[in-house]
Amino acid sequence: MLNDPQHTAEGVKLTDEYRIDLIRKLRNDLAKYFLEDQNLITYFSEQYNMKELNNRRIEFIKKELKELLIAPVDLAHYATLMLEMKQTGTASIASKNEKLFYEELERIFKRYAY
Repeated sequence: MLNDPQHTAEGVKLTDEYRIDLIRKLRNDLAKYFLEDQNLITYFSEQYNMKELNNRRIEFIKKELKELLIAPVDLAHYATLMLEMKQTGTASIASKNEKLFYEELERIFKRYAY
């Protein structure tokens, strides 16, 4: 059992549902980070060279981020990460996969970066 890559050191089976929950938590944590005005403004300033975001635009972005919090995980978007987690038998997500989480949020941000 300890050599079985589908088990953690505690002997808990890593199911797809567990992996999805982990991805959802990380995605939601990132979305919550951007629900804070200053984090959102700073990101738009650095990524899109937008020095100002008006209140209306901020509210629309935050509305979409809140909707993302209750949306199911986009399994197609995270398929490679899910497969990697399954193949390695771990529940850890390497920093190289951070880009996946930002890509999902970028779909929202790009609509307001004008």
